[in-house]
Amino acid sequence: MCRERRNKVINTFSALRQEPPAGSGLAPPPAGSGLGDVPAGFTRGRIPVSLQRMTETVQIPLWLLVLILAFAAVTALSHLLLPSVRWFFRRRMERVVARLNRRLERPIQPFKLLRRHDMIQRLIYDQKVIEAVAEHARETGVPEEVAFQEATRYAREIVPSFSATAYFGIAIRLARAISRAFYRVRLGYFDEEALRRISPDATIVFIMNHRSNMDYVLVTYLAADRSALSYAVGEWARVWPLSRLIKAMGAYFIRRRSRNALYRRVLARYVQMATAAGVAQAVFPEGGLSLDGRVGEPKLGLLSYIVSDFVPGKSRDVAFVPVGLNYDRVLEDRVLIAAGRSGRRRFRFRWSAAARYFVKHLYQRLTGRFLRYGYAAVSFGAPVSLERFSRLCDGDLTAAIGRELMARIRDMVPVLPVPLLADCLLRADRAMSRAQVIESVCGRVSEMLESGAHVRPAGETPEKEVEVAINHLLMRRMISETAAGIRVVDSERALLEYYAASVEHFHENGPPERRTGAKAQAQEAPLDSGRN
Repeated sequence: MCRERRNKVINTFSALRQEPPAGSGLAPPPAGSGLGDVPAGFTRGRIPVSLQRMTETVQIPLWLLVLILAFAAVTALSHLLLPSVRWFFRRRMERVVARLNRRLERPIQPFKLLRRHDMIQRLIYDQKVIEAVAEHARETGVPEEVAFQEATRYAREIVPSFSATAYFGIAIRLARAISRAFYRVRLGYFDEEALRRISPDATIVFIMNHRSNMDYVLVTYLAADRSALSYAVGEWARVWPLSRLIKAMGAYFIRRRSRNALYRRVLARYVQMATAAGVAQAVFPEGGLSLDGRVGEPKLGLLSYIVSDFVPGKSRDVAFVPVGLNYDRVLEDRVLIAAGRSGRRRFRFRWSAAARYFVKHLYQRLTGRFLRYGYAAVSFGAPVSLERFSRLCDGDLTAAIGRELMARIRDMVPVLPVPLLADCLLRADRAMSRAQVIESVCGRVSEMLESGAHVRPAGETPEKEVEVAINHLLMRRMISETAAGIRVVDSERALLEYYAASVEHFHENGPPERRTGAKAQAQEAPLDSGRN
């Protein structure tokens, strides 16, 4: 009934408002008489004013229109297109990983393939992390919500975003190209039989001495057929775009100097979760680059995280593989020596220095003047089972296994021509003819081979390699050759001492009995060819 009355009123006012037909002699209602007025909110033809205004033209700035369209596009992508696109690439990645796992000795574990967001959620909601957050909140007096946000920030900083395509499609090829471009790469001692005996369920952790930032590149290249390694990388690599590539390779960043208890607990829990899931890892127990060339004492941070979470008979076994690396030339040698003198272990990445080096290197390549930096060699020792070692250890398990692994790493360090030549020249401490230098070095090579040291290159003419090493040091002006003979340049003595220090422990330790593991075989197989 109300609707009929409303329509009747509207029709009446519409009829009164209409203009009289032409020629009728009737005049329209006078203005202000109220006869032609339409009630508020209505127009002729029963169309409300609110609906009429919705069809009006609105003018807005162009930038606002672009912003609105951008937000609309993002919303449409996130809700409609991206889920299906992510599913498509996820399925494709799973097929790639399945093919990779068929040829790898150690398949890529599912934990490593988790989405980064899911891995972060698993980490921050882990029971031990929640307990650490509550303890941190009590100690610092901050609300638990604030402490939880801090732990979340640490988790996002630590957790990598592994990409099988980035690791095996880009990183491996790049590592091979860089290694061969700068060095004559050699695989030294390799206890293949012992490595094959490692249980398929065990987690492999490569424990290495840290000579250069090339260590990451070299070991990644040489272990490409075994598994995808996860590295602990320091603050030096947190430079864009290097940081993005490193995280895509599965590496995680650590704050080596951080004393924040909550950060340490979050980092420890991530390492423990990765170890329990069987993720292959590579650890530098020295905690940083060697500043004097020697294999240093272990810093037990990461090792303690792994060992503290291990329960004999219940946890997954961990196989520690000692790895020794050495170079005829370390790219950062002068920087490391300067840091050792100053006592400040700080290495800042400078784009200007990198650009200058790149231009110089490119010029040498184009003009054919570039010579590779000699040998780079890696030796893999017999693995140490944490399960078996824990049964034989009565005291501090972390400290004991740390000492054992560092002793094995020292035994694994390859003896290369330049370090051996530097050691002989410094011990002679006098001018010697070229023939005397060659005789001295060759005599030392024979002694080391008899004692079981891993001398590279093996099977090649020692005299020729010593000649190449002499020319290498002459080119770098570390030694001089005159009529009186070859002698050390005093201003470069520290540099020679740095290289000699990498093999000096062979004088102190005597015959390295650890090297002669059961049925171990040293494979001195060259991985590339070419001159110097």
